[in-house]
Amino acid sequence: MLMPPKTVTRREGGIYALERSLRRRGFAFVAGADEAGRGACAGPLVAAAAVLPDGKAGEIPGLTDSKLLTALARDRIYDQVVKRALAYHVVVIEAAEVDRLGLQFCNLSALRRSLAALTVRPDYVLTDGFPVDGAGVPGLAVWKGDQVAACVAAASVLAKVTRDRIMVQLAEKYPEYGFELHKGYTTPEHSAALRAHGPCTEHRFSYQNVAESERALDGREEHGRGTVGVASGDPARRRRRVGEDVSMEGVR
Repeated sequence: MLMPPKTVTRREGGIYALERSLRRRGFAFVAGADEAGRGACAGPLVAAAAVLPDGKAGEIPGLTDSKLLTALARDRIYDQVVKRALAYHVVVIEAAEVDRLGLQFCNLSALRRSLAALTVRPDYVLTDGFPVDGAGVPGLAVWKGDQVAACVAAASVLAKVTRDRIMVQLAEKYPEYGFELHKGYTTPEHSAALRAHGPCTEHRFSYQNVAESERALDGREEHGRGTVGVASGDPARRRRRVGEDVSMEGVR
């Protein structure tokens, strides 16, 4: 029995080469999926999926891994992805849900949901780094996929820009943490704010550094040495369920 020929993609073909190879094999609609916020200890986990059109219509100047782009370039490319994509979908999982169900479960679930909600059903799925089962179509986990596959890079930008904008909004509500600068990741400035104020409702209490900062703050308050502020005044408020995840989608 003859096996079908393998798809060979040369790196010099650029970020669009893998999708072109898959289309030549008969997979007309190739979706990419990626997430933002796995490593953050505050704010939501955001996953996105996108299907770009074939040819020049799907080629976006400067498209690459969102982490390699400036904020200005990400915003520009985000607008182009939204404008050009055949379909895209973004899922936002709140911090409380990450605590309740676990990071890996939420991450895979969000990626699956973003793919399932696409209004153009993909024939093939590319993901960044690790496989996502349950998509219902063939798929491939690509090492550094957001740098070598255009649809994954597009999803990366959608997820990153969406999450960054959420963190800027949260910074207005919780200005003591500097969310607009570090976007909830564990920078020295964020760690210092956690030690000073304790966590707020947007922190992930299942993360060790957040749990430790909460215990330290509770100990200071118990001994009368702590300050009671917006973030740290009410332990029940710190742990309250933020709510169900919300999503956004688009189609051309």
